[in-house]
Amino acid sequence: MEKKTKPHHCGASNKSNTFVVQLYLLLLLITLNISTTSQAFNYTDALTKSLLYFESQRSGRLPYNQRVTWRDHSGLTDGLEQGVDLVGGYYDAGDHVKFGLPMAFTVTMLSWSVIEFRQQIAAAGELEHAMEAIKWGTDYIIKAHTSPNVLWAEVGDGDTDHYCWQRPEDMTTSRQAYKIDETHPGSDLAGETAAAMAAAALVFKKTNPHYAHLLLHHAQQLFEFGDKYRDKYDGSLGVVKSYYASVSGFQDELLWAALWLYKATDNQKYLKYVISKAHSFGGIGWAITEFSWDVKYAGLQLVASKLLIEEKHKQHTHILELYRSKAEHYICSCLNKNNDTKNVERTPAGLLYIRQWNNMQYVSTAAFLLTVYSDFLKSSNQKLRCHGGIVGHEEVLVFAKSQIDYILGSNPMNMSYLVGYGPKYPQRVHHRGASVESYRENKGFIGCTQGYDNWYGREEPNPNVLVGALVGGPDCQDNFVDQRDNYMQTEACTYNTAPLVGVFAKFSEVEVQKMDQNMGLVASY
Repeated sequence: MEKKTKPHHCGASNKSNTFVVQLYLLLLLITLNISTTSQAFNYTDALTKSLLYFESQRSGRLPYNQRVTWRDHSGLTDGLEQGVDLVGGYYDAGDHVKFGLPMAFTVTMLSWSVIEFRQQIAAAGELEHAMEAIKWGTDYIIKAHTSPNVLWAEVGDGDTDHYCWQRPEDMTTSRQAYKIDETHPGSDLAGETAAAMAAAALVFKKTNPHYAHLLLHHAQQLFEFGDKYRDKYDGSLGVVKSYYASVSGFQDELLWAALWLYKATDNQKYLKYVISKAHSFGGIGWAITEFSWDVKYAGLQLVASKLLIEEKHKQHTHILELYRSKAEHYICSCLNKNNDTKNVERTPAGLLYIRQWNNMQYVSTAAFLLTVYSDFLKSSNQKLRCHGGIVGHEEVLVFAKSQIDYILGSNPMNMSYLVGYGPKYPQRVHHRGASVESYRENKGFIGCTQGYDNWYGREEPNPNVLVGALVGGPDCQDNFVDQRDNYMQTEACTYNTAPLVGVFAKFSEVEVQKMDQNMGLVASY
């Protein structure tokens, strides 16, 4: 028997069905595009976590709004033996020494992140936390700069500190403080600290002008001190040599400080310093393929390059172009577009690789400089000139993103090297406080070697997650061993994470823009 069917209105129904199918396909394509191009990385979440890390590294009396609750007050007598208040600041890594040079560089990079990406950080709801992270560092530097020509360079010493494995709240190690002054100069430390204070002054200029003025006052005094009494700080303070020796010398820091002071004050004398000493101090001579707490040339050269687009700097075009050529050498070397012998090495999976110990510090600074330069090229409608050809701003940004995505999990280990981010990350970070039961959970005293006996060698994951820490990362073959004693790979430092604050904010904005464009496609359809 023939089955009776209801007559249907072909036209209307087919159009409706076609629309639904096409809409479904469009949404599917958008979903695939988002998942394949970004691997669904949440850069806003990464930004939030990166700023939490700085609260884990705080020394001193913790504030009421402390969000990392497994930490407590520590180092409350720092400076007491020397009759100066040196309470506060940051522990640089997994130990409890307060090293002045890496701390200052951390503050500089946090400040530069906010200067370049303030709007993006604010859009992600993290501007207040970023400024708190900066101020925790600058408040300490103000204390450490006790007179125009005296800067306290370090609290504690690495040798006695490393003999113990205990929580910062239980510290029994030496808290002797060390300073630079007229008879024991340190132009590199004074210069980097001046740069940090000048950059931070720019951050606080509108929201807290009185504080910004105070920072600038210290920055100017520190620069004059470093410039007048010239020498490397590790020559004056032997205690730092095994930990943060100034291999690059002090000339890069003095140029770096002068440039940040020029940006903060608009005073021509600082610009003249950067121009007149460009050659003798190596600013336009050194073509460097790393940017770090020690070597500032690439950052200096990039910031100087950006002055070229301003009409008021036209008389200095020749020197600024030479700065730019060195900046572009650095960018091109990261992109593998220089002559073969002058490119940065990469792992098989494409991660920039400078050296075995804590390689991720160089990856994060490279990603930052690449991102900043990409924005500069875009805003000035220019191209990058490499030996391997002309490069647009998009290609520079895409490569920066590849490095960030590797950090967040797009790598052969399928591991996020940003602790606390994603489903898989290092569990045994080389960090005293994180690896021992929280002081807030157990206030029983843990002695100097007791931590080694009871906690250091444990196979179990750390009891406290060091959220937002960027560990040293994999070796040259993309291999990573998650062991607490593997400090070359599992230790994290404040200057590893600091540049990521700006980069995460930038890519958070990029992802939001992509989503808006995709939703616009759907709406217009």
